[in-house]
Formats: sequence, structure tokens, C-alpha cells
Amino acid sequence: MKHAATEFAARLERHQDELKWLYMELYHDEEAYNYFVQMLKRCWEERKTPLRDQDLNREADPDWYRRRDLLGMMLYVDAFAGNLSGVKANLNYIRECGVNYLHLMPLLDTPKGRSDGGYAVRDFRKVREDLGTMDDLEALANACRQAGICLCLDFVMNHTSEEHEWAKKARDNEPGYRNRYFFYDTWDIPREFEKTVPQVFPTTAPGSFTQLDNGQIVMTNFYPYQWDLNYANPVVFNDMTENLLYLANRGIDVIRLDAIPYIWKELGTPCRNLPQVHTLARMMRMACEIVCPSVLLLGEVVMEPAKVAPYFGTPEKPECHMLYNVTTMATTWHTLATGDISLLKRQMDTVCGLPKDFLFLNYLRCHDDIGWGLDYPWLQARFGINEVAHKKYLNDYFTGKWPGSDSRGELYNDDPRLGDARLCGTTASLCGVEAADCERDAAKLERAIACDLTLHAWMLSQSGIPVVYSGDEIGQLNHWDYKNDPEQRDDSRYIHRGPFPWDQAKLRADPETRQGRQFRGLRRLEEIRAQEPCFDGTASVWTEDSGSAHVLALVRRSGDRELVCLFNFSGDFVHAGVDRDGAYSDLFYGVRRQQIRDVELYPYSFAWLLRD
Repeated sequence: MKHAATEFAARLERHQDELKWLYMELYHDEEAYNYFVQMLKRCWEERKTPLRDQDLNREADPDWYRRRDLLGMMLYVDAFAGNLSGVKANLNYIRECGVNYLHLMPLLDTPKGRSDGGYAVRDFRKVREDLGTMDDLEALANACRQAGICLCLDFVMNHTSEEHEWAKKARDNEPGYRNRYFFYDTWDIPREFEKTVPQVFPTTAPGSFTQLDNGQIVMTNFYPYQWDLNYANPVVFNDMTENLLYLANRGIDVIRLDAIPYIWKELGTPCRNLPQVHTLARMMRMACEIVCPSVLLLGEVVMEPAKVAPYFGTPEKPECHMLYNVTTMATTWHTLATGDISLLKRQMDTVCGLPKDFLFLNYLRCHDDIGWGLDYPWLQARFGINEVAHKKYLNDYFTGKWPGSDSRGELYNDDPRLGDARLCGTTASLCGVEAADCERDAAKLERAIACDLTLHAWMLSQSGIPVVYSGDEIGQLNHWDYKNDPEQRDDSRYIHRGPFPWDQAKLRADPETRQGRQFRGLRRLEEIRAQEPCFDGTASVWTEDSGSAHVLALVRRSGDRELVCLFNFSGDFVHAGVDRDGAYSDLFYGVRRQQIRDVELYPYSFAWLLRD
């Protein structure tokens, strides 16, 4: 214990000067700072031996989470296996999928019917009763650690549920609680805020404030039942950091910082991405490095990669370990609908120009909707594309309304006036698998499966950590029954949050079935990625001209090994390639090519070509 205590003191000493300077610069409250440091020590003392051992091992290998064999999966506990014990019982299936990074979607205590999918937390130290207990979560975390699986959990830091203990006391005017939120007695200040603060959900939850039954007005940027926390109050920062560390001490390896750009509010600003946000993120990073250095922070920042970069911090003063690559997801689907790779190539040129230390999570589908936050000024200048008209085209295409489209999606927050609807649907259904299945059209199914596989190959070709949405490994289709559930029918995102089809998962070993073909194809891609050094995060990556507007050419080079990746985003046979001499071998199909200047690609197909 004495040795361990020295370990804590050394970590604190390493950060103390910067930590105290930032804290005092922000809060000017030495008593609050001293409480914060004592809280860190208390949390460290509560950390169990296996977790401390893990801290030491990962400190000795700081790049442990940058391995090319790291593969993520995100899932809803209830949809996947009923509860936490069910997930634990099915870890063998998760391992069979090659997954060693498991993201459990929000599972903390929330009010039934007013939870926004789990993002209105009532108690940060309690699991939703239908999913189990905190002991069940810790048991799952222990089992994952023994199986070599990192566990990720969301931390909703911008707001609490209106039923949180703090919110109840604030509503009752108990001393010290109103100033944990943004409370006002009149609309004077709220109206000033709303002059500069963009609305998050203008259709379903307009405005940024809610008036309560007792006449008080509280800031609610997201939904009326989600009350924004006031991080200008050091008590909020101290207590929320302790909640984060509490989860880390349950064995969580990765903490996803939900909506982090929103957490600092200031009158006369958009209340997004303010400098104080980075101060708070940096202090949270230091808190973790002192208490639980094996734990990673994942920032949820919904902006294009070049603009999210500040959330990594600097090499000397890092903030988040990882960030989401949100825009590439949306641009990928835009590219599929248009068949034109110009915007995607432009974006990848930007991503490839960022420092290699910047680690992104890449995915085709997340738990949320797909918002069309594309580079419309560039699209307008380059192609004369009108933003509203183009969004309508994309939504028509992916809901199957556009002539010739086999996509089957559903709109979310549809606002015809602004053309700002977002898109929902599973990867397979958006790729046309559902339509082909329904029509029993073998040719369509062949093309849809190829499209699904190509998109996954594209995701796996990007630098960073690839994350598969649970069910995509077997081509899970849309869950249209959500419309029959009174608690879900008003939220079309439940179309891709349906129950995991275990009956279909049983077909994964049968290559004659669609599910078997999709499972085996994806696993083959993942295995190649884990084995091939060109997929290392240290590899040099760039795009080249493929000779076709439909084909993206991405090149990855590690030492003297070179991998050329070609992706045909059109439904036509296309000839494309790159300017190279010599023979290349296709890693996936096993075909040896004497030249790759002119490669014939099937509709919605890809090639991973390794230089011989």
C-alpha cells in the first residue's frame, strides 16, 4: 500500500502545477480545488487491485489502443441480450465476431418514457433496473477484461434528467442547487441566450429553455426533461468528475464524453466549443491520468475532422484520446447516393493531412440518425448543388422514393420547410438488402450484399478504430415493428435499434445463407486488416486519382509494403486504377494482377491490392 500511495503522489505531482493553475484560473476557489484533489485521492483509494495492475501495464505501453487488430462493436444491452447478465453470457459470440472493444449504449438509470434513449440520466451511480445492477455491470467489465475486451460506456455530462436528485432540490429551491443549473425567474436572460444559441431540435424540441409548472425557467438545450448543468459552478465539475471516476472504478475502460462541446455556457455566444470547454476536458484528462491512467476519454464532437482536432489537445497537453469521425459517415452515404467520390476524396485528403497521433473512431452507422452536415459551400461552388434540394434528394434516395433506389430508410425530425430531415435505418436496409429480400430478387441481393461489404471494407481501410453496429455483421434489417410500440413509434431511430435476431445469427456459419455470406465476408475483411502492416496507424495514407469519378483510390504504405484500395461507389461496371508498375495481389479475393492501371470493378465492389 505504501508503494501504491507513492505511485498516486507521483502522478499528482506530475500534473499538480498545471491542474491547479487551470482550476484556479477558471474558478478562483482554492477550497473547491482542495476538495477536488481530496476527491481524486479518495477515488484512487477505491480503485481495485486488478484495475491498478492494468493501469501499470498500459502506462508501460501507452500506444496499446492504437493496434490495428482493435475492432469495436456498439450495442444496446436490452436489444442484444435483455440485460447485462445476458451480454456476459453471450461474450463468446462477441469474441467470435472478432470484437475486442465493446461500446454499451446508455444504461444508467433514466425515467421511463422521458430518457432520450438513455441520455437523460436520473442517477449516475445506478443501472436501469430492467438491465441489472451496478454489480452486474462490474461483473461484465471483469469478464470482458479477462476476455481481452475493452468496455466503453457513455457519460452524459452536459445535462441531467429533470428527475435527478439535484434537479428535484433545485426545483424546490433548496440552497446550493439552483446554481447547478441555469435557473431564471423571468424570460429576460433566456431570450438573450436564444438570440445566439442554435436550436438542437427545432422541430421536436424548439428553443433552449423550458418553463416549469411553478413558473421557473431552466435551460434545456436538448429536450425539456434534460436540464443543462452549469459548469461555471466548481461543485458541478467536482461532482461530475467524481461520477466519471466512479464508472472508471467499476472497470470501464473507455468513457464517451457525450455532447462535450456544449458544456460551457456564456451569454452572447453560441454556447458551443468555447475555450473553457477545453480547460474542462484537459482537467478531466489529468484527473484520469492521476486516478486511472488506463482509462481512455472518447469525445463526441459532431463536426468535420479538421474542426474537431482541437479536442485532441496538444502532445504536451492532451485532452481526448479519441474522437468520432462523424462527417465521413455522412459523406460516405452521400457518395453512395450520388456515385461521385469528389467530396469524399476531398474530405479524406483533409483527414490524411492531420497528425498520425489523432485517433478517430470510424463507423458506417451509429446509434443515432444520419444528419447531412456536408460541405455545401464546396458542393455549390463545384457542382452548383443547392443544399435544401440535395438533402431532399438524399432522403428520397435512402427512403426508396427516388426512382431506381432500393434503399429502405426512415426520416427523423422531418421539417419539409427547412429540408433538414435526418435519416435512420440499418446498414443492410440502406444498402438494398431489405428490398432484395422482400422482392426475392437474387440479382438485387447479390448487388446489395456487395454494396454492404464494400462499405465495410471502406470503413476498415480508414486509419483509426473501426466500430461495427451490432447486427451489421449478419446484415440485420430494419425493425419496422417500432411503429406498434407506443413508447417508440414517435422516434424513428428505433428502426435501427431493434431486437438482435438470434435466430438469424444462428445462420452465420452457413455460407449458403445471406447471413452466412455477410458474416464470413466481414470477418475475412477484419482478419486481413488485423494481419496486414499497411493498416497500422503509423502507415502513410493518401488518395490518388483513380481515373473514374465513381472510384475512390486510397493508398496505404508501411515501410516497403504498399496497399492500394479501390472502391466503386456506383451501380455500374467501372474501369479504374492508379499509375503503378508491377504486379499486385488482391488480399480479399486472392487474384494476382499484372497491372493496376486498368482494373475492372463490379458494381459496388472494392479491391485491396498489395504490391507483390
